[in-house]
Amino acid sequence: MTTLTMKEEKRLEIIQRVYRGDLTVGRAALVLGVSERQCYRIKARVGKMGAKGTVHGNRGRACKHKTEEETVKQIVELARGKYQGFNDHHLTEKLKEQESIELSREKVRRILRADGIGSPKKRRGLKHRSRRERRAAEGMMLQVDGSPHDWLQGRGPRLCLIGGIDDATSKVTGGFFTQAESSWGYFTLFSEIFNAHGLPHCLYTDCHSVFWTDREPTLEEQLINHKPTTEVGRALEELGVTLILAHSPQAKGRIERLWNTFQDRLVSELRLAKAKTLEQAQAVLERYIPVHNCKFSRPARAEPAWRKLSTLQIQRALCFKQQRTVAQDNTITFEGTVLQIPKTSPFRSYANRRVEVHVLLDGAVEIFYKTEKIAAFDSKTTHTIGLYRTLDKKEGFRYGPISMRSTQPNTPT
Repeated sequence: MTTLTMKEEKRLEIIQRVYRGDLTVGRAALVLGVSERQCYRIKARVGKMGAKGTVHGNRGRACKHKTEEETVKQIVELARGKYQGFNDHHLTEKLKEQESIELSREKVRRILRADGIGSPKKRRGLKHRSRRERRAAEGMMLQVDGSPHDWLQGRGPRLCLIGGIDDATSKVTGGFFTQAESSWGYFTLFSEIFNAHGLPHCLYTDCHSVFWTDREPTLEEQLINHKPTTEVGRALEELGVTLILAHSPQAKGRIERLWNTFQDRLVSELRLAKAKTLEQAQAVLERYIPVHNCKFSRPARAEPAWRKLSTLQIQRALCFKQQRTVAQDNTITFEGTVLQIPKTSPFRSYANRRVEVHVLLDGAVEIFYKTEKIAAFDSKTTHTIGLYRTLDKKEGFRYGPISMRSTQPNTPT
């Protein structure tokens, strides 16, 4: 007795209607979704074999490509014994190389799963993620990140694009190419954005070491209950910008999707412009960002929330700061160079006082006692004596190898 599926029962009913003259073969073929010639074949089989004529001829037959039972048994034994703990792909390679059993990885996987052998690498279950609504106004949240990529597609050096995107509008507020993510790079980006637009209320970024440190607090920090920060973290704290660290790429999806778009469209623009150097790439980027914003940005629900601040205040926060103790002759030693604090009064000395050395983004150096600027060395002077930027673990500004050079300051302003 042949058991028919619902599809085969439907096929039998249609063919019987053809025999009764209720349907033509052409109409029946249309209903069954087969060609007219195939419908004639089905009709002929039904006329000869009855209901069994609607059943596919391969039903019940073993597939000619079926793996032999002995081979299946051997694979299972090897997976449980000699190759225990091998992942599916690795096991497939070993079966071919060592056991002369040539099967596809998917076939091996099906054999193992059918016998209850799971993958040795356990996958994490998908976490439930809630959609975060955009901020209401431009300037309430800024997402920043760096994207190391072969932007020039082998025509030039491998570069890193550092940029920021507004959370409310998806507007790219700034970006530039550099060699690698660094404090100097983010300071430069923030200087560009903060001077052009204002300060955002908060900054959303990843846990890059530029923003976060796991070092133990010093004794001085413990006494004032101060958490260790990086140079960038300290600068944002001084400016009153809240730093929010994302612990997954999905959390800062806005800027991750921006990089996907840039790695498609911007790379094409760079190729079209035949850019080969960092400077040429930067010129293309500056032309592309306004076009991108016109196409992909969206209006905010509220008025802009940027906070305005003077250029001088921004400059004094976005710099590298170190503390030094003034010697008896009113000098400090900074990275192997003696810097002279000028005489402002015959009755005033800064000896043994703790001062703060600010290294600005262009390499200029300023010395502060509390809030008073007591010495300044412009970038031309510092470059002459060998101040240069580094990207090592102590990333910042360093002096060249000439030791103990004495430098007179410019007139403080």
